[in-house]
Amino acid sequence: MSNVLIEDGPRFGAHRRTDWLLDPAVTYLNHGTVGAPPRRVLDFQRRLQDDIERHPARFMLRELADPTGAAEGEPPRLRQALAELAPFVGAAAGDLVFVDNITAGANAVLRSLPLGPGDRIAVTSLGYGGVTNAAAYAARVAGADLVTIELPGPGAPAHEYVERIVAGLGGTRVLVVDHMTASTALILPLADIARAAHDRSVIVLADGAHVPGNIPLDIESLGVDFYAANLHKWAWAPRSSGLLWAAPEHHAVLHPPVISWGLDNGMAAEFDLLGTRDPSTHLSAPYAVELLRAEGLDHLYAYNHGLAWWAGQHLAERWGTMFATPEAMIGAMVAVALPASLGASAADAETVRVALDAQKIEAPIYPGPDRLSTRVSAQIYCDRADIERFADAVAALAGC
Repeated sequence: MSNVLIEDGPRFGAHRRTDWLLDPAVTYLNHGTVGAPPRRVLDFQRRLQDDIERHPARFMLRELADPTGAAEGEPPRLRQALAELAPFVGAAAGDLVFVDNITAGANAVLRSLPLGPGDRIAVTSLGYGGVTNAAAYAARVAGADLVTIELPGPGAPAHEYVERIVAGLGGTRVLVVDHMTASTALILPLADIARAAHDRSVIVLADGAHVPGNIPLDIESLGVDFYAANLHKWAWAPRSSGLLWAAPEHHAVLHPPVISWGLDNGMAAEFDLLGTRDPSTHLSAPYAVELLRAEGLDHLYAYNHGLAWWAGQHLAERWGTMFATPEAMIGAMVAVALPASLGASAADAETVRVALDAQKIEAPIYPGPDRLSTRVSAQIYCDRADIERFADAVAALAGC
């Protein structure tokens, strides 16, 4: 893997760090955790906030949203922003609403579905903890059952994830499943999973927290019922901004966790105005995606994937650990096992993280049943030297 080149040198790599506010002394390999918007996006957001403050009442009450669902003329600002974002995620704008983040989107869906005693919500062992908790709470309130389908970790072939989920779907009403898993950084075969679930009359809520800006996304082709995603992770939007997509047949049942003036006036009316809040993150998202496109999406995806794929192989070789994840299941993140000598517990993970932090290296460290693991996020401001520095630091801690 080499840097994508332009006429006067590499387009991506360490020299791009000045486009971000990230501390230049830190080797930052954790872009996926909460994202990091480029300076230009933050500048755009600040100009937008200034525009709001010039006439807050007009902007927030008359231009931002339509809680009646019946206004005519120019669409409100949030609807315009979603129309600009819709092609990027492969969806019709009318099926999209903004949410603060994936967790808010999952809560909206799980609390809206008419669940009751005898119903079953299924999550997976690779699911994000916050979303799994939302499913647990929804099941508790409804008197429904929550089950966890055990999935293999990195290294298994894609079809095995489908087979494990199918085997665990008996009696399930709702399946919550990741498109790209969080700590294990796997792209799951979501379309195949959704097809199998629908064959069994199971509603599918997909967690796409890490997908927009990480890999190409075409929501409508996936065949799910609901899709929630973050824009502030890989799509460069300011924190916090996310999207929730609902298939048209589910619009009527869907409500936000916070009920306000738009109640019963349609999905857009209910979600677009949840009270007084700063809308600049959502309204900045189209500009962030515009900057992504300006980089050349194909080049950006290829660079980040290539660096992540190389990182997986290099780190495993340097540390003497196993790396067998199929390349097709990796986007811009990769999970790698750490040397066994570093332990396996949560306390061991924190010890390693603190030691790395002291060396100005930022990468998440996860406990596991047998050993620790890490997840490397590749972004256009990263390069091989960052991975090599991380590899050497862990090897020194492990004495290998």
